[in-house]
Amino acid sequence: MIEVQHLTKRYGRFTAVDDVSFKVEKGEILGFLGPNGAGKTSTMRVITGYMPPSEGKAVVAGFDVFTHPIEAKRRTGYLPETPPLYPDMTVREYLTFAARIKAGELSTNDRKTRVEEVMKKTHVDDMANRQCGKLSKGYRQRVGLAQALIHDPEVLVLDEPTAGLDPKQITETRDLIRNLAGNHTIVLSTHILPEVAQTCRKVVIINKGKVVAIDTPENLTHELKGASALYVQVGSTQDATSMLSEIAGVRAVTIADRHDEFTGYEIESEPNRDIRQDVARTVVNGGLGLLELRPMRMSLEEIFLQLTTEDQPAAPAKEAANVQ
Repeated sequence: MIEVQHLTKRYGRFTAVDDVSFKVEKGEILGFLGPNGAGKTSTMRVITGYMPPSEGKAVVAGFDVFTHPIEAKRRTGYLPETPPLYPDMTVREYLTFAARIKAGELSTNDRKTRVEEVMKKTHVDDMANRQCGKLSKGYRQRVGLAQALIHDPEVLVLDEPTAGLDPKQITETRDLIRNLAGNHTIVLSTHILPEVAQTCRKVVIINKGKVVAIDTPENLTHELKGASALYVQVGSTQDATSMLSEIAGVRAVTIADRHDEFTGYEIESEPNRDIRQDVARTVVNGGLGLLELRPMRMSLEEIFLQLTTEDQPAAPAKEAANVQ
């Protein structure tokens, strides 16, 4: 549904987006992550036809956004970081105006029905007669989402859609975005990393304009931390490092945490070797008391920092063609 091919965007001598490629399949939600200045917004502006690329191209629903801009934009809804509202218009007036522009083929009654449906879906119907300039930041954000949805586009490009929302509104918006998947293909840029983990099926992480990772959140946590890392907690303060180190396939054992009644260990094993049964057997037979045993996974925050911090080696990005 979205295909970005070798996209490059330069501003004079500065390269904001450097040879970026990725695909988003129909009905997917793609999380688009990167630190400030990484090139996220520039990429989104190219995808939506807001500005041209220096090199490469972006295709939306089969239409190149610059050789067939009208067809591509008919299929795209865009919520920029700052919603494009007219402060003197009421919410209903603004959305009616947006519907006339984006859904002009509908009759007046159908557009009116569409406005009411979208206001209810985005939970702004209680503010329908209030001027946009008098709305809170959270409501302005949701009205911006409503205008992106007004023409029922196949593709939604959302830049920080939950910025400024309170926790209840964030949950409502997150649920709305999840419910839109399937009927809409969504690119979601956000700095709220748990939101990506709970919402997105696939993640693209960029840093300094380059793609450093493309995969599902689950695969990223698996590959970067490795399925070879285990955490085991025992009901003993006795140092079991030597005992655990003697298990076949164990590379290293370190104490992760120690308390008055239990001790936690991080165990690194050889790649592609499952040592969970051996670890459990050793702990139980050693009389240590097995309290917890689980694979260790990096959080999305840790992955993000590892891939975007200069003193950390970046993991090679998978080719977009291999991530369906």
